[in-house]
Amino acid sequence: MSPTRTEMTFMPPVMEARRWLADVTFPPERPLINVSQAAPVDPPPDGLRRALADAALTRDDVHLYGPVLGLPDLRTALARRTSQIYGGTVSPDQVAITSGCNQAFAAAIATLCSEGDEVILPTPWYFNHKMWLDMAGVAAVPLPTGPDLLPDPEVARQSITPRTRAIALVTPNNPAGVEYPSELISAFMALARAHGIALIVDETYRDFHSQPGPPHVLFQDPDWHDTLIHLYSFSKAYRLTGHRVGAIITSAARLAEVEKFLDTVAICPGQLGQHGALWGIENLDGWLAGERAEILARRGAIAAGAPQLQGWQLLGLGAYFAYFQHPFAESSADLAKRMVADSGILCLPGTMFTPDDDPTGARQLRIAFANLDADGIGVLFKRLAAISG
Repeated sequence: MSPTRTEMTFMPPVMEARRWLADVTFPPERPLINVSQAAPVDPPPDGLRRALADAALTRDDVHLYGPVLGLPDLRTALARRTSQIYGGTVSPDQVAITSGCNQAFAAAIATLCSEGDEVILPTPWYFNHKMWLDMAGVAAVPLPTGPDLLPDPEVARQSITPRTRAIALVTPNNPAGVEYPSELISAFMALARAHGIALIVDETYRDFHSQPGPPHVLFQDPDWHDTLIHLYSFSKAYRLTGHRVGAIITSAARLAEVEKFLDTVAICPGQLGQHGALWGIENLDGWLAGERAEILARRGAIAAGAPQLQGWQLLGLGAYFAYFQHPFAESSADLAKRMVADSGILCLPGTMFTPDDDPTGARQLRIAFANLDADGIGVLFKRLAAISG
C-alpha cells in the first residue's frame, strides 16, 4: 500500500519531545526546565479575560457560526494596525482571520500549489511548515543558510524551477531567532516578483522584534498584493494560544480561494478568541509594550550568559528563541534526549529543523526561553555548562 498523506511526514516534534519525559523523575531541588515549545505559559491579562467572559455570557452570536473569513471588526482593526506598523495600505478585504497561523500557512499553500509543486524553505526550517508541505504533496526545497542563519536570495534564485510556487520566510525566525533585515526581505520580494511566484512572510513573533520601526517596507509598495502573502498570529501577543487566532493578509482575489479552504476545514475561526483579539488590539498597546520589553530583557540575559558555555556557540537570538551549536560529538538528537534525565532540560534538537541529509542539525539545539525569567535563564546556563560529552 502507498503511504497515506499523514505517513508522508514525521511526528510532531513538540509532542515527540514530551514523550521523553515518560518515566523520568525530577527531584524538587532540580525541577524540569521546559524550553521545548515557543508559547507563553501565563493566561491573558485580566482585562482580556473579563472581555472573553463578558462576550461568552452576553453575546449569543459568539456561540454560533461566524463569517468564514473572520469578524469584520477584527479584519478592519488588523488592516488598520498593519497599515500603521508598516507605513503602507492594507484594506479589510485583504485580511482574513484563521484558526491559528499554521492554518493561515496551510490555506496559502492550498491556493498556490498542486501536487508535485515546490516551495523554498530556508533551513533550519519551521517544522510545521515542512510537515504541511509533506502532507500536501508539495516538495519543500531546502535553502541552506550561512553562519549568520540568513538566507541568500542569490542562492534561492538557483533553486527556482518551473514547479516553484513560493518562497516562505519566518522572521523573527523560528527556530533560529534571527531577525531578517528589511533590505533582505525586500530582495526576496523582488526575486519572487521577477519569477512570478509568491513570497510568504510569517511574522508570528513580530511583536517581539528588537528594533523600533517597521520590520520591513513591503506594504509600502502599492502593488504588494501581487506577490506578498503575509501571516500573523495573535497567540503570542495576547496569550491566546488556546483560542487559535491567526491571520492571512493577501489580495482580495486570493482570499476568495482561501475562503474555500477555510470553509471546508473549520467553517469559521472561533468567535470567542476573535473577540479577545479585537479587545487586545483596542486596549492592550501599553501592556504589549511591556511584554516586548520583558522578552527583550530575557534576550539580553541569554546574550550575557552565553559566553560562560565553553565550546558552545550562540548562532541566533531573537523573539522567543536562542539557537545554539553544541560542542559534543554526540548528535543533538541523542543529546537532547539525554539532557532530560541528566540535566532536567527539555529542548528540541536541530535535527528536527533540518533535512535528514543536512549534518548541521546534529550540532544544534533550540532553546525557547519565553517561559523563563532572568533567574530561570541563569539556572538554565548552569545546567548547560555542566553537560559533558
